[in-house]
Amino acid sequence: MSDVPAGQVELNGARYMQRADGAAVPLELVKEKDRLQDQAVRRLFTEADELAVAIAAFKTKAFADVDALQRLLEEAYKAKTGGAKGNLTLFSFDGLLRIQMQVADLIKFGPELPVAKALIDECLVEWIEGARAELRAIVLDAFKPDKEGQLRAGALLGLRRYEIEDERWKRAMTAIAESIQVIGSKRYIRFSRRANQTAPWQGVSLDIATA
Repeated sequence: MSDVPAGQVELNGARYMQRADGAAVPLELVKEKDRLQDQAVRRLFTEADELAVAIAAFKTKAFADVDALQRLLEEAYKAKTGGAKGNLTLFSFDGLLRIQMQVADLIKFGPELPVAKALIDECLVEWIEGARAELRAIVLDAFKPDKEGQLRAGALLGLRRYEIEDERWKRAMTAIAESIQVIGSKRYIRFSRRANQTAPWQGVSLDIATA
């Protein structure tokens, strides 16, 4: 096994580190703080990769275990378990631990959505001088993509809660509803616990960004 640390290469007996622009820099010319930073990043990344593999394996096992339990219960009681979409909630006997299996639709928006946006914009142009500034902010937020760059179906469909008699608005709401197309589904599993039977549930975070 080579004793050359990760991030370094050895050539003709000399060691180098590759810079971001691709240049090979002799090790002795790399500042110590840059070497320390490189080592820390690589070490933590290795640990993060190992953790990601472990979490993925746990997720696969958790789904398999819940599926096996669900099949066992269905066979024992000759009845289908879970909700209409396959949602399922399991509790420990003392009611302090909860596992939720949820199935969410994967959706995309069809060509009706730009039509809806145009109709809404017509309304907003007329209403801008009126007392509907707060509605304009809500509409703009509804059409704002999430952090993955996807439009949020819940926010867009939520616009239908506003009972506005303008015919353009009504047509826009119809266009929004008809633009949504279900293209698949995705399963989620969530773990939560509570201190006692009346305490609020606290989620167990498996996301390092929110832990």
